[in-house]
Amino acid sequence: MTQRQRPPTMQDVAERAGVSRALVSLVMRDAPNVSVARRAAVRKAAAELDYRPNAAARSLAERRSNTIGVVVNDLHNTFFADVIDGIHEVAMGNGYRLLLNTAWRTDDDELKAIEAFLEYRVDAIVVLGPRAAGEKLELAGSSVPLVAVGSITPGVDVVVNDDERGSELVVEYLVDLGHRRIVHIDGGGGGGASRRSVGFVNAMERHGLDPFVVPGDFTESSGAAAMSKLLKAGEPPTAVFAANDLAAVGALDELTKAGFDVPGDVSVVGYDNTAIAALSHIGLTTINQPRREMGRQTMELALDRLDQGRKAAVTRVVTPELVVRRTTAAI
Repeated sequence: MTQRQRPPTMQDVAERAGVSRALVSLVMRDAPNVSVARRAAVRKAAAELDYRPNAAARSLAERRSNTIGVVVNDLHNTFFADVIDGIHEVAMGNGYRLLLNTAWRTDDDELKAIEAFLEYRVDAIVVLGPRAAGEKLELAGSSVPLVAVGSITPGVDVVVNDDERGSELVVEYLVDLGHRRIVHIDGGGGGGASRRSVGFVNAMERHGLDPFVVPGDFTESSGAAAMSKLLKAGEPPTAVFAANDLAAVGALDELTKAGFDVPGDVSVVGYDNTAIAALSHIGLTTINQPRREMGRQTMELALDRLDQGRKAAVTRVVTPELVVRRTTAAI
C-alpha cells in the first residue's frame, strides 16, 4: 500500500527558502516588518511546496479564527444571497472569511448549525431569518457575538426591516387603487412573517375592511397552494399580498394556470424586492428591503462586539419602500 504523503509544514517552507520558521510565520500573517526579498523567497517556496497555513493551529495561538459563521434558513431564497453580499463586503474588508451552513427552515436544524459553528470556534455567528426560540439564540450569543437578521430576537443584536410598516404601505396602495377584497398569504414561521401579518390586519381594520389571512410560508409552493385554495373557495380576491416574493411568484403561477389575468383580474404584491421580482416577464410589485445594506450593518454590529467589546444588544431597523411594477392595477 502506498503511504500517504504528509502535507508540507512551515518548517519545510523555511528550509527551502533558507529562512527561519519564525520569518515564515510573519510572512504567512502578512506582517509588515519583512523585507521584499525575503517575503518573495518565502512565497515562492510555499508555492513550490503547495503549502497552506494551518488555520486551526493559528486560531488556537491567536484565540481568533477570523471566520464568521452564517446560518442561512433557505438557500432557495435570493433575499439571503443579497444580504450575504453585504456581509461579505465588510467581512473581507476587515480580514474575515465567511463559513455558510443551512438550516432548511426548521428551528432544530438552525440550532444544530449554530452548535457546529460554536464547535469550529468561529468569531461570530449571523443567523439569517431565525426561527429558533429567542432564549436559545440568546444563550448561543453568550458564547460569541450573534446577530439575527430579519426577526426581532431579544438579547442579541438584530438587523430588521420595519415589517409592519411594509405591510401598511401595501394595504394603503391597494386601497387607493380601489381594492377592498384583499387577502394576505402569510409567511408561517419565517423571519418577520408575524409582523407582516400584524401590519396587514391593522391596516385593513383602519380602513374598515375585513382582513383575511391564508396560512403559508416563504416558498413558491406555499403561495401556489394558498392561491389554489382561494380559487376553489369561490369568488377570488381582487388583490393578493404574499409574505415574500417567492410565495407571490407561486400565487402568480397558480393564477396564470387557472386562466386569470394579472393584474386585470387579480393584483399581486410580494415582499423583499429580490432579483426574481425585477425580472421583466414577472415585474412583481413588492416591498423593498435594502438587503445589501442590511448585510453591511449586520457585519458592523459583529465587529463592534469583537473589536470594541460592546455588551448591550442593539437593534437596527431599516425603512421599507414600495416598488410598483406591472402585477398591480386599479379596479
